[in-house]
Parts: sequence; structure tokens; C-alpha cells
Amino acid sequence: MKSHDSHLGSRKTPDCGGPEKKTSPLKQAEMDHDGGATLAVAEESAWASVDGGMDDPEEIRVIFCALDSFAQYAKVAHFNVTHLRRRSFYALPQAHWKLLAAPPFNFLDTLDKVDEAIDTNAVLARAILKSGLTSFNALPPSASESDPPAMPHEWAGVAKHADIDKARSTLRQFYRDWTAAGAEERAASYGPVMKALEKETKASEGRRLKVLVPGAGLGRLVFELCQDGYEAEGNEISYHQLLASSYILNECAKAGEHTIYPWIHTFSNHQTRENHLRSYAVPDIHPGTVLLNAPKLGSMSMCAADFLCLYGDEDHEASYDAVASVFFLDTAPNLIRYLEVIYHCLRPGGVLINVGPLLWHFENNAPGNHGHDDDGDGEHDFNNSSGIADPGSFELSNDEVMALVEKLGFVVESMEMGLRAPYIQDADSMLQTVYNVTTWVARKPLEKETSEVKKTDET
Repeated sequence: MKSHDSHLGSRKTPDCGGPEKKTSPLKQAEMDHDGGATLAVAEESAWASVDGGMDDPEEIRVIFCALDSFAQYAKVAHFNVTHLRRRSFYALPQAHWKLLAAPPFNFLDTLDKVDEAIDTNAVLARAILKSGLTSFNALPPSASESDPPAMPHEWAGVAKHADIDKARSTLRQFYRDWTAAGAEERAASYGPVMKALEKETKASEGRRLKVLVPGAGLGRLVFELCQDGYEAEGNEISYHQLLASSYILNECAKAGEHTIYPWIHTFSNHQTRENHLRSYAVPDIHPGTVLLNAPKLGSMSMCAADFLCLYGDEDHEASYDAVASVFFLDTAPNLIRYLEVIYHCLRPGGVLINVGPLLWHFENNAPGNHGHDDDGDGEHDFNNSSGIADPGSFELSNDEVMALVEKLGFVVESMEMGLRAPYIQDADSMLQTVYNVTTWVARKPLEKETSEVKKTDET
């Protein structure tokens, strides 16, 4: 089975005691005193300039590897997707390649069209790059608006294959979150969240709920929650995702500004060449315009940090009415830590709404020994934790996950299994990968209920 793209970056995860919460430059959508919608960019950006505050050399390196991966996307894609195929094509017997070069196959023409599609994808990649370089004050002082963005000399070429793969994956993910054709996927994955939150809103007599979205990716769910009146906060660890979401939410000028060709990187399982070369407009809506006209506008922000490090601290204790976990829990090497932090940051009576499969991302690649076990007793100091990079991992079946949720203090209120949820899936492909996901709602008990449960256990 093809994996759904991971929200996890390759960045070094800082100790939990170190980083402050960082709010991204996503436009904060809020209601003014007259009830009208206003959009304002957060004054203090997570994208503080490298010269002006980021003092972790490793963090800076990871940021510029992500930026450089978007700069290198076109060159690497041209080499891997078309150049190598042309070389293999001309290695065929002459009679064979001449047959394939003529109608109805026109294979060389197909490669030319794929090259054009790569160049079109690269327009979006360069827009993300320019947005990021501008945010980090890393554009050359002499650069004009019309100049194509260029990496600073000392950072040019630093991206590795894994970084460039993430850039390609991020461009493909725009299909899921920011095209009209991706609406079916969004409905399958985000619909259960919206439905559960609507029920919570009615139960709270219309009070605006504060919702945390870990693994927020390209930010569409955070945006939809804001549009529906929630106080939405996204969290993401991958700089590829953060750079892309910041661009599409803040700087993209209009709906349909870009065109993407998400299926061109592989030549397998296409019914027709037309489907292989199908394009989609991005974004399907202009976020700023939609929010300005939203009748019950909420607010939105994005935090760039390790989920465990940021939300496990005292400042975030009992801070959220709901946590919306979509294709997120299976990114945990240690699910207990994820659930403990979610329980910690939920208010008493708050809910965890989960939608997703169990494609354990660390099944064959457990994190190394980066925890702080100074005395060798197997116990680790989570106040000085490395977050997701802490040692150890395990994988559970779905029934075991549900048992663990209850063991950690949640009350499971509803569960539905077998919901079909595609993930960046070409509906016309000869290979269909569709997850049968589980969706469930688990509540953190009110303090009174918790104490009563403890008394019952003691007796």
C-alpha cells in the first residue's frame, strides 16, 4: 500500500524546555468590534530573519535545505522524469524507438509535454521559495520583483534527495488541500471533524471553541475551521509544509493563480495520456477573499514546532476545547506520549476528534536514543525531552489503540470504522489506494468526573 505523505520533516527537534511558541505569518482572521471581518498579518512572525534571532545552526540549516529543495525541484524532476527516460528510449533498437516516436504513441512529444508540466509546477515551487526567502530576509538586496528567486550563495545546493522528495510531495499535496478536485478527499477526512465540532458548538450554547490541529500540513483544515467561526490553531513540524501553507494563505494573489500537474512524476497506471497530463488550478479559492466574506469568522494561526515539545508545557495545559487529529496519530513513534500531551492540553470536558488509518510512520525506522536517561534506569526526563525524537517506538492495532485511549483517561463517546478516505489519489488511475479509516471522538472528563472515577477505582 502506498503511504500517505508524512507530515514529519527531517528537522532536528529541540529539547522541550527550550523553544518558545512561534506563530507563523499566516493571516490572523478575526472579528472587529462591529462584527465585520478583518485580516491582519501577525506582527511577530515565526519566520524571523536568520540574522535577527535564530541562533540554532542546525535549525537554520534545515530551513535552508527546505528552501533549496524548492529551488532544485525543476532541475531534479527534469533529470529523473524525462532525461533518464529519453536515454532509455534511445537505447532501444532503432526500429522500436522510431515506432514509438510516431503516431499514435508520440512518446518523445509526451516527454516534451511532461517537461512543460514540470516547468509549470516549478512556478509554484519558485513562488514558495521567494516567499520563504523574503520572510527570512535572505533575498539579495539588489533583487527586483521580476527577478526569479535565487538561493543565497552559501546555501545553494544544500538540499539532499530526501529534502527534494519532500518538495515534490508538498507540490502534489496541493491537489488534496487546494484544488476543486480535492474536495472529495477533504470531505472524507475533514467532514467528520466539522460534524463533531458542530455538535460540540451546540452543546456549548454557541460559545466559540478553541481547536488545535496537529500535523496541519498545508493548512486547509485550519482555514475551514476559521471560516466556520472557530479559534483554530495549526501545528506543523515540516518546514516544507509550513513554507507552502504560509505562501498559499498569505501571499497568493487570487484563486487559480497557479496550475499543478500532480501525476507527472510517474508513468505507471495511467488509463490515458490525457489523464497523465491532467492539470488543476491552485488554489480553488482565494483564502483572504473568502474570510473577508465569511458570516461567522473565527481566527487562525500556525505554530512551527515539535508537537510534543510545545503543547506539553505548562503554558498549554487545559488550553483547548478540541484537538482535531487527521491522519496524525500514526505519525507517533510513541503513541502514549501523543495521547498524554493531547490530554494535557485539552480543557476538562474537551474532545479529541480523530480521523485516520494506522500506517505507523516509524515502523521500520524507530527514532534513536536521543532521550535523557542519565542514570541508565530506562526512565527519561521529559522536561528535557527531544520530543518526537525520543527513543523507543511501538505499533498497535486499532482495538489496542482504543483500549489505550481509555487507559489514559479519555472516555470514548463514538467510533465509526471503515470510512473510505483517499489520500492524494488520482481517481482515474489503474491503481486505487483508499484507506478504510476510523473516526472517533474521545472526551477528557470533567474534573469532578475524574475524581469520581478515581474513588471508584480505589474501592
